Amino acid sequence: MLHSLTRWFSRGTEFVAAAMLAALFLTFVVQIFSRYVLVQPFGWTLELCLTLWIWIVFWGNAFIVRDRDHVTFDILYLSLPRKPRQILALISAASIAIGLAVSFLPTWDYIDFLRIKKSATLKVPMRTIFSIYGVFLVVVALRYAWRFVDVLRNGPPDEDHVIHVGEEG
Repeated sequence: MLHSLTRWFSRGTEFVAAAMLAALFLTFVVQIFSRYVLVQPFGWTLELCLTLWIWIVFWGNAFIVRDRDHVTFDILYLSLPRKPRQILALISAASIAIGLAVSFLPTWDYIDFLRIKKSATLKVPMRTIFSIYGVFLVVVALRYAWRFVDVLRNGPPDEDHVIHVGEEG
């Protein structure tokens, strides 16, 4: 049950990201058409592209990108025995979770302050545009808090440090 719920949630977040990418592409096409065919560029297309890009980046990093998808410099980490790797994994997970959690309230205070400003052409409150960063902070802090618990229970996550080589045909 939990596995199917997790899979459903994962697919849903991927669908939202794909929909935003499709909207970005279509907006970009409209922007090109208005600029080069109509010779009358629409200002809202640039602003919508930038807003969608912000949302795609933070949505994707909060919900879709896995730890093993990040570039890591782990030569020293992998050369250590299991216990020191566990300690380093605990320190890094705690540092990320605590750092993001501590930064949430001041960041949200500023994002909330942005409610008084609206975007130039879309007339959307800037708070709405940048609220995705607050979501990103909460989700990633929770992910790393969970990672801390997981490393305590199961040891260091070695599967994140596997070298993926192209598949043989």
